[in-house]
Amino acid sequence: MDLGAAPSSLDRDWEIDPLSYWATIDAATHGLDAPILAADLDALRYNTADMLRRAAGTPIRVASKSLRSRPVIDALLRVPGYAGVLAYDVAEAHWLAADGVDHTGAARPGCPDVVVAYPSADLGAIAALGADEAAAARVTLMIDDADQLDLIDAAVPPSRRPELRVCIDIDASYRAPALGTIGARRSPIRDRAEAAVLAATVVGRKGFRLVGVMTYDAQIAGVGDLSINRPGAGALLRTMQRASWDELVARRLEILTDLRRITDLEFVNGGGTGSLERNAEDPNITDIAAGSGLYGPHLFDGYSHFRPAPAMGFGLAVVRRPDARTVTCHGGGWIASGASGSDRLPLPVWPAGLKLTGREGAGEVQTPLEGDRAERISLGDRVWFRHTKAGEPAEHSENLVIVSDGAVHATVPTYRGEGKCFL
Repeated sequence: MDLGAAPSSLDRDWEIDPLSYWATIDAATHGLDAPILAADLDALRYNTADMLRRAAGTPIRVASKSLRSRPVIDALLRVPGYAGVLAYDVAEAHWLAADGVDHTGAARPGCPDVVVAYPSADLGAIAALGADEAAAARVTLMIDDADQLDLIDAAVPPSRRPELRVCIDIDASYRAPALGTIGARRSPIRDRAEAAVLAATVVGRKGFRLVGVMTYDAQIAGVGDLSINRPGAGALLRTMQRASWDELVARRLEILTDLRRITDLEFVNGGGTGSLERNAEDPNITDIAAGSGLYGPHLFDGYSHFRPAPAMGFGLAVVRRPDARTVTCHGGGWIASGASGSDRLPLPVWPAGLKLTGREGAGEVQTPLEGDRAERISLGDRVWFRHTKAGEPAEHSENLVIVSDGAVHATVPTYRGEGKCFL
């Protein structure tokens, strides 16, 4: 699978006829049983190129959580401008970094640069990484507390392992006087004094090497600034995001100035798919984490400054017709993580004219949909949905089907298909 060639026929803004687009994907996968997870190759290529455009030359570190398919990650890393992986689990990072074989049995070299995005208490996975000197040299562990160094030493003491690479996670949330903390509740390390103390601790500990800093601006990267239901809310959110960004840039510079007096940093990671442009403008950022933009989930329909192609969707089979205006799909439950609400539900996109019912929503074993179009749908037909998030649908399917020119181009395993369950 080659993601490096964006279709020349596409303009900067992705324009499709949604009816024919999803109908083509449905026809191409007609002989495959549902539930089915599928992606359009041209749309993937468009999104690959568009993220590079938005990053404006700053390398993009591939966020594995948002993809959850090793062949897709590998394909993205072959595109110039994408470098390194941001993993979400130590065992996953070890697997990505180690040399091995792919799903076809061919040799697959490990990724030379994998950063674990979250601290870990998985002592078994840490011990396994520490016992693999080659992989340990390619993986960077995340910390935000000196006690996490003790956990690592408890898993495998410095005398029995190589020096381990460490990155400090800096809190990038925004603290507004009237609204409190806005953003993800991640690191307790927020100011320059706290960061310097932890950095000095790492440098002074045997068996560790401080190599990087991470700042994830969730309140900018992960929150759309458009609001259809509440006029004015988008403008208020954009004001908050501008203030948050200005505060983060200034605070991050202070922290980095102090840390660079303590040690040489190899990288400073920031951002996400929703804040590629902002992080690209900060000269202190050496790579930007992104991944969700490749698949283009409907979460990104709420952003004003970019619009990825809806590259991936999932199809469920219709197995019931409770009445003339209702059809019921087998399966469901593909609800996004996060605070519960209607924006966490999958979005039915084809055939047009269907919507989830207010009382059942997306069920675990059945998903009813209602609308005038229902009477023209036969048992065995499929309904296609877009997920709110990017990587989570891969937890429900062993394979991702890649469609190109109206036919199946490739079928690649997800993490689940490769038997890799990390969380």
